[in-house]
Amino acid sequence: MGNSYINLSTAILLLFVSSLRGARGFFPAAPPKRGPRVPLFMSSNDDGEMDVHVMVNGMPGPMATAAAEACLRKGLKLAPVAMTGPDVEPMTIVVYDPVSEKSSEVRLIPSTQMDEIAAAIEGLKTACGEKNVLAIDYTHPSAVNSNAEFYVSQKLPFVMGTTGGDREKLLNVVNEAKHFAVIAPNMAKQIVALQAALEDLAKKFPGAFTTYKMACRESHQKTKADTSGTAKAVIDSLKQLTDDDFTYDDIEMIRDEQGAIDFGVPEEALNGHAFHRYTLTSADGTTQFALEHNVAGRTIYAEGTADAVKFLADRLRDSTDGKVFTMINVLEAGALE
Repeated sequence: MGNSYINLSTAILLLFVSSLRGARGFFPAAPPKRGPRVPLFMSSNDDGEMDVHVMVNGMPGPMATAAAEACLRKGLKLAPVAMTGPDVEPMTIVVYDPVSEKSSEVRLIPSTQMDEIAAAIEGLKTACGEKNVLAIDYTHPSAVNSNAEFYVSQKLPFVMGTTGGDREKLLNVVNEAKHFAVIAPNMAKQIVALQAALEDLAKKFPGAFTTYKMACRESHQKTKADTSGTAKAVIDSLKQLTDDDFTYDDIEMIRDEQGAIDFGVPEEALNGHAFHRYTLTSADGTTQFALEHNVAGRTIYAEGTADAVKFLADRLRDSTDGKVFTMINVLEAGALE
C-alpha cells in the first residue's frame, strides 16, 4: 500500500474503536447513520444487536453486498475490513440496509494482499474477542479452496456461500482441522427444506421412478461462472429415485439474457435470479413429474446466510471442536428467522 496508510492491524483497532464512539473512520466514505454507543464486549444490546462481527468477503459483488445488508438487518455487525477480488482496487464502501436503515463502513482489501488481511483479522480478534469474529465468503468458484485454507490457517470460522471448487477437498480440509464452518450449496431456508424433503423421499422410496428419464434446466445471471450447486444437490436425491444415468454434465445451463427470458425470468431479475426446473418423464412419454423453484433477486439467500452466521456463533460458544455444518443443521436447530 502507499505511504498514506498506517499499519493495517493498528488501523483496524483504531477504526473499530472510533466507529463505536460515533467518529468517522480513517478512510473516505459518505458518513453513515450512527446508532447508539455500545460496549465493546457483550452478547447483545438493547437494540437486539449481537456482539458478532462479520467479515463479508466478496464485496462489492452483489451477493456479498446483499449478505452484508442482511447481517445488519438481523442485528449483526460488519467488520470494518473485508477481502475483495484480486483485480479490485482498495476502497472503502458504505453498506446500507434500507429496511433497518443501518449502515457500516467497510474497507475492501484485494486478495493479493493476504498478509494485510491476516493482520486485519488479528486486529479484529484482539478488539472484539476470538469468538466474535466470523467470515462470509461470496467470492469466486476458483477461490473456494484457497480461501477456505486461509480461514482455517487464521482460525476464522466461516460461512461458505460460494459454490464450485473442489468440494470434497473443501470438506476434508475443514473437518480435519476441526474448524467451525457452515458449507452449503444453497443458503435459502425454504429451498433447503425442500432439499431435505427430497432426501427423505429418496431414502424411503428408492427406485420409485425406475425407467423414468431425468432432465434439468437452470438459469442464473450471466456472471455466475459455475453450474448451480443447488441443482447438483437436488439431482443427487432424484437419482436415488430413478435408474437414469443422468450426470451433472447433462444439466442445461442458461446464462444469456434472452434464454433466461424464454425460461420465464422477469426482465428486472436478469442480473440476479436462480430459476430451476427438474422433470422425470416415463419411458413411454405419457407421464411427467416436474419440480420448480424460482427465485428473483438475492434476499432469500442473503437472509439465510446471516442466519447461518448466528447459528455458527452459537456453536462456537457451545463446543470446543469444530466441524462442517450444513444449512439442514441450521434448519434443525431452529436458527432461522
